[in-house]
Amino acid sequence: MKNRLKNVVQTILSKEWATLHRIDYDFLFKDGTWKRLSRESYDRGSGTCILLYNTKKNSVILTKQFRMAIYDENTPEDAMSIEVCAGSIDANENPKDCVIREVKEEVGYEIKEVKQVFESYISPGATTEKSFMYIAEYSDDMKINDGGGVEEEGEEIEVLELLFPKVLQMIENQEIKDARTTMLIQYAQIHKLLECKN
Repeated sequence: MKNRLKNVVQTILSKEWATLHRIDYDFLFKDGTWKRLSRESYDRGSGTCILLYNTKKNSVILTKQFRMAIYDENTPEDAMSIEVCAGSIDANENPKDCVIREVKEEVGYEIKEVKQVFESYISPGATTEKSFMYIAEYSDDMKINDGGGVEEEGEEIEVLELLFPKVLQMIENQEIKDARTTMLIQYAQIHKLLECKN
């Protein structure tokens, strides 16, 4: 790939909550021509997410919170996004430690063992974020608080414990639109972690 890319110039357009770059570069196409291209790339770091599931209860834990980036005044209810527990990886933090911390902060469970099942770029055409995706079993005795997120970070998170068939129906009905959540629920379905029927 390196021999098809040259004269890369990055310009910072914004550095507020995260960093927005404009990247100008020359790219060699298959027909042998070089073209000067320009793209924008949003860098907010990488993140983790996790599907918590309980085989005895045939349930999963999800979260519900307001997401400004998807708010539309014509469909305001869509901005209340139902998702797996997720969060951004802090500097010098490894993904596993991050996801365990986020579970405690967001949904109030203290888990020890997690299994990574994916690494995924959710929108590689526009953002640098890589999502490290996990699953873990939970039980009622792991609950240590009510969760809800970190108030200082402006989080107000509703914790949802839902039966697995209901969650599958919510994806079909488009009540759940988050890509990471859909991927992890489908992973659970494919690998038969839970019962799909009521």
